[in-house]
Amino acid sequence: MKYDPAVPRHGWTLAEVEALFELPFGELVFRAAQVHRRWFDPDEVQLSQLLSVKTGGCPENCGYCAQSQHFETGVAASKLMDARAVIAEAVRAKAGGAQRFCMGAAWRDLKDRDVPKVAEMIAGVKALGLETCATLGMLTEAQAQALKSAGLDYYNHNLDTGPDYYDQVVTTRTYQDRLETLASVRAAGISVCCGGIVGMGETRRDRAGLLHQLAILPDHPESLPINDLMPIGGTPLGGSPKVDGFEFVRMIAVARLVCPKAMVRIAAGRDHMSRELQALCFLAGANSIFVGARLLTTRNPGRDADDALIAELGLRAMSEPVAAETADA
Repeated sequence: MKYDPAVPRHGWTLAEVEALFELPFGELVFRAAQVHRRWFDPDEVQLSQLLSVKTGGCPENCGYCAQSQHFETGVAASKLMDARAVIAEAVRAKAGGAQRFCMGAAWRDLKDRDVPKVAEMIAGVKALGLETCATLGMLTEAQAQALKSAGLDYYNHNLDTGPDYYDQVVTTRTYQDRLETLASVRAAGISVCCGGIVGMGETRRDRAGLLHQLAILPDHPESLPINDLMPIGGTPLGGSPKVDGFEFVRMIAVARLVCPKAMVRIAAGRDHMSRELQALCFLAGANSIFVGARLLTTRNPGRDADDALIAELGLRAMSEPVAAETADA
């Protein structure tokens, strides 16, 4: 029986994922576009907005992050925002056309004392009719259950890179720690948002390693963000060279092929991408972007520029949030 490349599978080998990266560029994008059209309307793009609800002071040493207390980046630590202020930001995001609202806190892990405050934020945002997402560091299964009860649709917890390169990026949290958090999220019935970053000095094999890890999870992530590193002065990766645009598109295309039903999101880095590069990403299977002036602490294109690009490409914003459901259902 011939294998259907648009049907999710979990038996990928690292060699198979690497082979996708080696395909001629046009062939790779063509295959990814075909798979994209199997599961999604290629003319639709989901608009997401991300708010930092607690900035700076993180004890982790992720080499790309402006919010780590290990590095001098000029980002001051702040307290957790009041839920009313967060909900007010979500109201503005929805009025601006966002369908998805993400809340991020610079923590190593979620503390039990903060669960009620975060749950209040989630419930308030959910009541607006927005898709909810949170990224709060590591969490236990009990905490995940509490967030699910509050109305959380997605939990973001990125693997960052492939397992072989991981300790070159962060040493205060293990790869297994991240996988265990993903398992807690799944056990609570929350959809998974998990991806990584390119441009940290990793090889193509490391990028394939990241996507291989996502492809062999018991359930593929429903949301798969791909970040193009925004180098931050003062961090170990602050002087990293920019990744070639074609290589970034390859990452998008392979993500679409190995996790065909995921929302593939162009996350950080659009501020230094050309309009043409972003258009290629959409062609290769990306179907979500983050809007708003900032992504946590980094720049993002202005909304006028995004609206103009969407219009020129003949795309349209999704009018309703995508239902959070198991990717392989």
